[in-house]
Amino acid sequence: MFKTIADPADCEVRSAIRFLNAKNVKPAEIHRQLVEIYGENVMTDGMVRKWVRQFNDGRTNVHNEARRGRPFVVNDGLVAKVNEKIRENSRFTIRMLCDEFPQISKAVLHEIVTNRLNYRKLCSSWVPKMLTDVHKTKRLGSALTFLTRYSEEGNEFLNKIVTGDETWVCHVTPESKQ
Repeated sequence: MFKTIADPADCEVRSAIRFLNAKNVKPAEIHRQLVEIYGENVMTDGMVRKWVRQFNDGRTNVHNEARRGRPFVVNDGLVAKVNEKIRENSRFTIRMLCDEFPQISKAVLHEIVTNRLNYRKLCSSWVPKMLTDVHKTKRLGSALTFLTRYSEEGNEFLNKIVTGDETWVCHVTPESKQ
């Protein structure tokens, strides 16, 4: 009994078809051997016959050929233009961007905004995930101020620091029904 190979690459299966075809093995036997090694879902008998025909016609490449289709529209220039529009008005919507760029689909614009520019929707305003240079400078200045005060006041200064995140919590003390 042979050891089965799970999830073979398409080019691997086509290489096996090309090899067995070169040895003048019939397509039905090639299919039987492929199923024996790669499992039931490897390739249909009709596809094996198609590949045998192509190899007999002179094809030598086992890889997929480049396909024609819709050209890739996302480029660095377009990303820069979208980013510029966002910086003009951070309260935009994807629909508003579609009006600005009618030649680009809504899905492509959403992909540019979320994946390429790393913006996230927050309270009806798009904000970048990455800190800007101004934010980094402010944080550095605050850290240096804290460090200076710590060197002057010591551990007493640490007891005065209140930390927390930017989450707002409404504190309600429920009254009992008694």
